[in-house]
Amino acid sequence: MEITIILRQGSEIVVSPIPGDTLMETIRGAGIDEILAICGGCCSCATCHVYVDASNDIATQASEDEEELLNASSSRRPNSRLSCQIMVTNELDGARFTIAPEG
Repeated sequence: MEITIILRQGSEIVVSPIPGDTLMETIRGAGIDEILAICGGCCSCATCHVYVDASNDIATQASEDEEELLNASSSRRPNSRLSCQIMVTNELDGARFTIAPEG
């Protein structure tokens, strides 16, 4: 399984995530430092904001708590998610995620 992470400046990194990890853990585990994840993945800071590729329907599956945090972001889009709330499953094979701007 592979997923693609698009960094803020536009370069792409293909990673092989471990099912059961979160996307945030996958990104940080790959050495990508554009995700701060200050809260450690407990859905309370929104510093792991990503945009989900339009071809993937997980963008519509955010929880109420996640929606509240995303609504506070000036860079919120319809396909916004917190990477700490996306569990890696085989269904993500081939998915693409873009790291959102800070703020």
